[in-house]
Amino acid sequence: MNMMKPTVSAGRSTIIACANVHARYGRITVVSDVTLDVAAGEMIAILGANGAGKSSLLGAIAGTVAGSGRIEVNGQAINSLPSHKRAVMGLSLVPEQRRNVFAAMSVKENIDLGLRLLPIAEREDQRDFIMGLFPILRERQSAGAGMLSGGEQQMLAISLALGRKPDVMIFDEPTQGLAPAVFDTLQHAFDVLKKRGLAMILAEQNVPFAARVADRYMILSQGSVVREGPGLDLANPEDIAAVFLGSK
Repeated sequence: MNMMKPTVSAGRSTIIACANVHARYGRITVVSDVTLDVAAGEMIAILGANGAGKSSLLGAIAGTVAGSGRIEVNGQAINSLPSHKRAVMGLSLVPEQRRNVFAAMSVKENIDLGLRLLPIAEREDQRDFIMGLFPILRERQSAGAGMLSGGEQQMLAISLALGRKPDVMIFDEPTQGLAPAVFDTLQHAFDVLKKRGLAMILAEQNVPFAARVADRYMILSQGSVVREGPGLDLANPEDIAAVFLGSK
């Protein structure tokens, strides 16, 4: 198979390109033939009801779920690599499950753990960036991670994923179970990350939140893409309903 060439979207280079991605558990295929690409400074939202295949698709891209298809980051194929080597190639995943932090360690220790793969000379700047992105973590850096609220733990989980300065970030249901007051903080963080040129993939059931942050969207139903379009479409209440009804 020929290597896919990085393309240009609105003047920006494609950072991650996925072609004909399938995800499976044993012999059961749960996601079929998904193709997507995300440019620098862009976010695509993967939408759909429970069981649509969102998390499985993200897992196949990140290497935590068995799958097939071509996946490239910065023009380099990563689909044959295990998940930890995909991370080295610039891909970071923030999984769906809560408490994705080391509860017995302090906030600062968690962040420093995320920075461990960076050259020592780069760690202080990246730590300052992360603390600036989530100021509450700077205030609570001596606190035990297990004592944080759900929203604060999600911020810390994102901070851990940011520690290696990834090119691609994948977020699986980041607003699930969180108070709406946290949404503004997450939206601001995503806006900042876009400006830094990260490519982001967001799986969400919270369509109004996705409408606030996504540049494009893709709807999955029973593991297949049923609709794609610009993020602005999601601000239309009729379209929001159609995401779950599957009528558009």
